[in-house]
Amino acid sequence: MLHVVQYRPLRLITQNSLFNMCLKVVLSRPVAFAQIWKSWFSSHSLVGNKNIILMGPPGAGKTTIGRIVGQKLDCPVIDIDDDVLETTWNMSVSEKLQDVGNEQFLEEEGKALLKFSASGSVISLTGSNPMHAASMQHMKKTGIVVYLDVPTTVIMSRLKSMKVDRIVGQSLGISLKDILQFRKQFYKRWYDIRVLCGGDVAAEVVAEKVLDAVKRYQNSELETFISTRSSRSGRSMEKDCHKYFSDVVTEGLAPDGGLFVPERGLPKFTAGEWQSLIEATYIERAQVILERCIHPADIPASKLAEIIETAYGENFTCSKIAPVRHLAGNQFLLELFHGPTASFKDFALQMMPHIFAYCIPRSCNYLVLVATSGDTGSAVLDGFSRLHDTDKQRIAVMNFFPEDGVSPIQKSQMIGCQKENAWSVGVKSDFDFCQTAIKQIFTNSDYTGFLTVEYGTALAAANSINWARLLPQIVYHASAYLDLVHQAIVPFGSAVDVCIPTGNFGNILAALYAKMMGIPIRKCICASNENNVLTDFIRAGVYDLRGRKLIPTFSPAVDILKSSNLERYLHLIADEDGQLVTQLYKQLENQGHFQLRKDLLEKLQQDLVAGWCSEEDCLAAIHSVYSTTGYILDTHTAVAKVVADRLQDRTCPIIISSTAHYSKFAPAILRALRIAEINQNPLSQLHLLSSYSPLPPVHWGLLETLKKKGNEDHQVCAADMSMLMSCIETLIQNHFMKFF
Repeated sequence: MLHVVQYRPLRLITQNSLFNMCLKVVLSRPVAFAQIWKSWFSSHSLVGNKNIILMGPPGAGKTTIGRIVGQKLDCPVIDIDDDVLETTWNMSVSEKLQDVGNEQFLEEEGKALLKFSASGSVISLTGSNPMHAASMQHMKKTGIVVYLDVPTTVIMSRLKSMKVDRIVGQSLGISLKDILQFRKQFYKRWYDIRVLCGGDVAAEVVAEKVLDAVKRYQNSELETFISTRSSRSGRSMEKDCHKYFSDVVTEGLAPDGGLFVPERGLPKFTAGEWQSLIEATYIERAQVILERCIHPADIPASKLAEIIETAYGENFTCSKIAPVRHLAGNQFLLELFHGPTASFKDFALQMMPHIFAYCIPRSCNYLVLVATSGDTGSAVLDGFSRLHDTDKQRIAVMNFFPEDGVSPIQKSQMIGCQKENAWSVGVKSDFDFCQTAIKQIFTNSDYTGFLTVEYGTALAAANSINWARLLPQIVYHASAYLDLVHQAIVPFGSAVDVCIPTGNFGNILAALYAKMMGIPIRKCICASNENNVLTDFIRAGVYDLRGRKLIPTFSPAVDILKSSNLERYLHLIADEDGQLVTQLYKQLENQGHFQLRKDLLEKLQQDLVAGWCSEEDCLAAIHSVYSTTGYILDTHTAVAKVVADRLQDRTCPIIISSTAHYSKFAPAILRALRIAEINQNPLSQLHLLSSYSPLPPVHWGLLETLKKKGNEDHQVCAADMSMLMSCIETLIQNHFMKFF
């Protein structure tokens, strides 16, 4: 076995030099000695006996960056090309490749790496090392693999300047670009940490990013979550107040009734890092963004990649996942309805069930409770029904929806999406009752304790109060901006506005988070229907539910008066003052209203503007857009279109979130298109719409769901807490008990 011993004397010399320097200093300046020793110890504790293993394509700068990192850590630096392969073969790498050919070269390279051993070093791999599985498994056991992720266009430019026109694995008829793209699958398989490297980033800067990434990897305890209602003094006193990502996914709602938020905020990307994602696919963007938001101690990069690929790989009808389409003038539509249940909720709920299944302990069953105003229900049911069979035995979902407060197609869809571990319950009330009931159930420790003791079952939430619901939504807001840059609509750095139909405040909060992370969003326009409590609040700072009754509208997903995720935003602008948030929400609960301080309202209005749309204007917008473009907006997107027309100043592009497919609201759409005779059968309504050859076409997933027979029954429950809890117990008995 090859041991790299020639580096060890250098390390001893360096350490002895440091010792001699420190000996002189300690005699004259003991404080300075302590600082030097602390600095040295900090650097060496970062590595210990582990290696930092740099991986990436040829031209990524592994050798140069490795030397800089090694100097900063005062540890050995090993370049596999120069120090291992050429030493072993007694010839240059290029000569070896010419001598044995591509396939044999990879095998010979792998054999040499399998005999290699080092510890406490910075190691720069070759660009082709990751293509040999056995040798990479051997290397991965010795340290932390850092992927230097450089855009392919940048790599090709660098290789051209280095006069490299052929690399290992490239044969006749295969372009350099193709082989670089082919190799990415191997890099993604092995890395622990990714470091984004733009085209003009200096090697010194990349080396610092590597060190920062390694520190983050080794310090998962720094990425904790707190409740929006926890006080600063209370956090320091309570040992259990800090939660990790896995905890908040499992628990959903904080014990004090607040919502979980990251204590140190969200990560910020540099302009160069965002620009490196302009050429990336949606799945690649999601992977990069979510890796920075979820610590690898909670979900390793390789598992996260598997979850993202499962969520978006085959379940979406459009290869771009969330395409941006030009509508008219400076308005663009972000189409968020290409998932299996035809709404933006699919982006989170095709992913969240797999995250949940990975994070929860294996020793307990979980019942996921969800309240829906329309789209969430079918998305939750569909997402959790796609889990592996073993996970479905221990995870079930119960969906509560207002029996008479959703569209006929939405109801048919929720009933049709019921599976062996997924059920829908219609409640004789509105969405606000359903959502409030679930919150009360979660904070009823006697009841949740009873379920755990009696049935070995814990409760969890899948509404947007769960942090794992919000994260995937950040991705599509960031991706939409990058698409506009890619299409040369705006240069990177130029601002855009976004307009979002808003009910529970989760979608627009995700856009605000994307802005915080570095996406140049100028204003977020909050679009409401006639349930316009948010419009009043954003304009005047008064959240007032007194005398308000929920109005059923053509856009039921935003028929909401209590916007749960607003609490997270208030916590943010109040500088994490949990006591203030607690006070505001206690007042809302007890008196039906609260008012923001003037300084907080001014902060809020720097981010948000708001407007609302009547039912008549909603239908008129659908008719007008169809008449001029042939494109059919759904009712929620029409609400946003009307508000955008009124509030945009036309000085920059505006991205309107198209949150659902019009097929879900066929009766309202047919009425907007002024079609007189409307058959009451949902399937007939979709066939009628399809006959108009609309753009986009009628949603295939809805057609398939409505064609299915069976699962047509669902339970209907009175608006009574004891009845809801009885439904929950019955489900637990029927599902989980049969596996004992």
